[in-house]
Amino acid sequence: KMLRKALLVFVVAIVAQTYGVMFRLVPNTQKCLRDEMQGNQIVAGEYEITNAPGQKIDYVVRDTKGHILAQKEDVSKGKFSFTSEMYDTFEICFISHVPATHRGIDQEVALDVKKGIETKSYEGIGEAAKLKPLEVDLKRLEDLSDAIVQDFALMRKREEEMRDTNESTNSRVLFFSIFSMSCLLGLATWQVLYLRRYFIAKKLI
Repeated sequence: KMLRKALLVFVVAIVAQTYGVMFRLVPNTQKCLRDEMQGNQIVAGEYEITNAPGQKIDYVVRDTKGHILAQKEDVSKGKFSFTSEMYDTFEICFISHVPATHRGIDQEVALDVKKGIETKSYEGIGEAAKLKPLEVDLKRLEDLSDAIVQDFALMRKREEEMRDTNESTNSRVLFFSIFSMSCLLGLATWQVLYLRRYFIAKKLI
């Protein structure tokens, strides 16, 4: 049992997709954080902001196309979640609003973000399905295995895309080099012929 628990903790530590950050937000500024998400992956966040009378903070989450995934005004503490149909990068921004007549003070923002299987409550799943603790652990390991396979598949896809890009770039560089050399050889040949005709016309050769 202890070995199973240790293995589970080890695997979770390897593929865990969760992080927490804390930062100071200066009055009338914004702070943005970016991260990646896979297709059909749930992203859940929880935030807490220190109180400052007369000041407001909004948050907005956007994808690379500018689509708003989550948004709320005048927040102090709460949660949000969203998904994407395909792999993308999302950006979480916290925006401070302080009236011109107000001096304003820095506010601390604590943000905790979870992705994929980290957003699941396996205790709740186990209770709803009336599963034994061992069955809950096996369910968690099954989901972790699927997550690892998906991560490796995504890494392989990116590697193939990068390799294709490199091969395409190398082909273009080679073509440009050959084209440049051909132009230089053509220009040199034209100069030789031009000078030969010039010297013949001047009866120098």
